[in-house]
Amino acid sequence: MNSKTPLIHITKRSDIPVGRAILIRVIAIAAALLLCGFLTTLLTGLNPIEVYASMIRGSFGTSRKLWNLLQNMAMLLCVALALAPAFRMRFWNLGGDGQALMGCLAASACMILIGDKVSNTALIIIESVAALAAGAIWALIPAIFKAKWNTNETLFTLMMNYVATQIVAFFIIIWESPKGSGNIGVINQHTEAGWFPSIGSNKYLLNVLIVIALTLIIFFYMRYTKHGYEISVVGESERTARYIGIKVHKVIIRTMLLSGAICGLAGLLLGPGTNHTLATGIIDGRGFTAVMVAWLAKFDPLVMIITSFLLVFLQRGSNEIATAFMLNKSFGDILTGIILFFIIGSDFFINYQLHFRKSGRKEAK
Repeated sequence: MNSKTPLIHITKRSDIPVGRAILIRVIAIAAALLLCGFLTTLLTGLNPIEVYASMIRGSFGTSRKLWNLLQNMAMLLCVALALAPAFRMRFWNLGGDGQALMGCLAASACMILIGDKVSNTALIIIESVAALAAGAIWALIPAIFKAKWNTNETLFTLMMNYVATQIVAFFIIIWESPKGSGNIGVINQHTEAGWFPSIGSNKYLLNVLIVIALTLIIFFYMRYTKHGYEISVVGESERTARYIGIKVHKVIIRTMLLSGAICGLAGLLLGPGTNHTLATGIIDGRGFTAVMVAWLAKFDPLVMIITSFLLVFLQRGSNEIATAFMLNKSFGDILTGIILFFIIGSDFFINYQLHFRKSGRKEAK
């Protein structure tokens, strides 16, 4: 045996059964929970089972908590669905926050400026079109630069977030009420003009239903349409796409228009749909969290339902731990980080296989 043979040799798996991939993830989550339990006992003296139970209560303890979970999950999933086509095309769109903010700004402007001039039905239609168009235009700008001059889309879309934030801050100062308050309060509070209707007594149900329908549409679009096929080919190799006659520039622009429009929809649902206001922090960083949602799901819209639930559940669970046990919120974030680290790390064992060097006696046999 050659003494220079490495102890561990790593090879890429060509394929792995679905059952084994699920088993690897289950083992990773179990290992993460065991480690988190050990650290909880070591650092706080608390029973880890009680800590995990409080995480569950934080999301499912009451019907109000459950609906808040579903709302946050739906909004995160909506942004992740927007990013998935662009990511499948290997266009790294990190501008989800800015595109959603511009959609929220456009819808809010319609509510403020023409809220008393048209019927409520017409206003909802106008603000919806405006939100989708604003998000699409904000995504179109980096798409054109990428298609024409091959600029770095990661930096471009990232910087567009900051520009959008400052534009929204500018209009908040113009529309603030009362003057000097730094916010615009609830838009059309007395007339409710432009507000999305509630189904029954729940203001979140309509948002959840819209995102469910959108998930199915994006799944079908990416899996069974010509456009979805072209996105996959461009993502695999632009040279191959050009060779078989696909117009890469056209695919990039078209896909980013779709991505931006869906981000605009997220801004619409968060603004007029739920909060009825405009604020620079209304998107709350979902554009960045959605990157992890889409990546963990391998850009599969149906699997993104699970990953978005996981991230929202962990986030709300960490908040509940801090409140229930009077702990620093950072402790809950540590537990969340450990669990996510193990889940992300499990991808290595799904995609790669470890081979250990055999002893000289075994090779002789």
